[in-house]
Amino acid sequence: MNICMTGIDFQRANLSAREPVSFVQGQVETLLPKIRAFDGVLGCALLATCNRTELYLHTEHPDIDPLFVLCKTAGIPYDAYTAISTVRTDQDAVAHLMEVASGMQSQIFGDDQILSQVRNAITLSRRLGCADSVLDTLFRHAVTGGKRVKTETHLIGVPTSAAHRGVEKARDALHGLNGKRAVVIGNGEMGRLTATLLYQAGCEVTITLRTYRHGETIVPAGCKTHPYDDRFSIIDGADLVVSATTSPHFTLTHEQVHAMQTPPKLIVDLAMPRDIDDGIAQLTTVYNLDDLGQLADENADERAAAKQILEEEETEFYAWYEYRKALPLIAEIKDTAVARVKYDHAFSGLYADGDLDGLTELAVHKTIDMLLGGMKEILTAAQVQSCLSKMQKGNGK
Repeated sequence: MNICMTGIDFQRANLSAREPVSFVQGQVETLLPKIRAFDGVLGCALLATCNRTELYLHTEHPDIDPLFVLCKTAGIPYDAYTAISTVRTDQDAVAHLMEVASGMQSQIFGDDQILSQVRNAITLSRRLGCADSVLDTLFRHAVTGGKRVKTETHLIGVPTSAAHRGVEKARDALHGLNGKRAVVIGNGEMGRLTATLLYQAGCEVTITLRTYRHGETIVPAGCKTHPYDDRFSIIDGADLVVSATTSPHFTLTHEQVHAMQTPPKLIVDLAMPRDIDDGIAQLTTVYNLDDLGQLADENADERAAAKQILEEEETEFYAWYEYRKALPLIAEIKDTAVARVKYDHAFSGLYADGDLDGLTELAVHKTIDMLLGGMKEILTAAQVQSCLSKMQKGNGK
């Protein structure tokens, strides 16, 4: 297919290594035409987010190195990225894009923000005239697959068993939870579950809220609320803090905890990526997901369903791609059929008589005889029936 991609992401490259290739839109708009003009490149699309930079190419031949193309056009050293980048080709590249668009490759597993970022990447490339029909169709199927995964499955970033395990870990560390003062940062599904479990264990629980809308915001039974921006005032002196947000930034830093008169006795970080600055471990006890042991894979069934959806989109893309390759042959078949019919003796007689119905019937019969007769070695009755059904459906039967 001559589709390839190169990626530099959070899994292999740290932040300082990703920064030079974390292109903003203005830079992408400058880079794409240069990449498209690269010898042998037929189409290109550049996905640039805070966690990943990925260049997708459709090329004339399979020998083009997408990492070299990216580094050459962006003016960054090739050797600095060979060890921390990935290069995928053809089916591997297609499958990877599908998983990226669905959130299955995101740092926050199942994240749906990436879907709009993938859509925006191909939209920008299309607007600049850099996306050819192959990449345009591939990205369209990836976006469709991502949408279907979002609506037809329920992928979760961190298994809810982490909340149960975190509460048990806190119970052991604090020698019981009854009467302990606990603060939960984050009012998402994980935060609400943790707050409920802590309340049921006898804790006095306060949960932080970024916003509160009466009748809309869900607050776990028995729990108090406090503004997120003023969280430090209630964390100071708490027995336990549990942080479970999807924020890309720390909810607590070393400096913030160091400034407290009485740092919390225990902090449990249930977020991925982490909510809690590693440096806080110098000030108090901190547990994160790695400390909770093996967690139940609650995504197993949903992941299998998601993969099935993505495989369906891949299959449709491959079918389109194979049909596209056959288009020149189809045009040649048409020309051959026309020539054969025009030079048939029966055609000449019908043409002279002005028998349009006869001409039409003869042309159709001759064409079908040539097509199906030429494929009689490989066609099955079931395939011919399928073809007939599609033709009848097209005729409204």
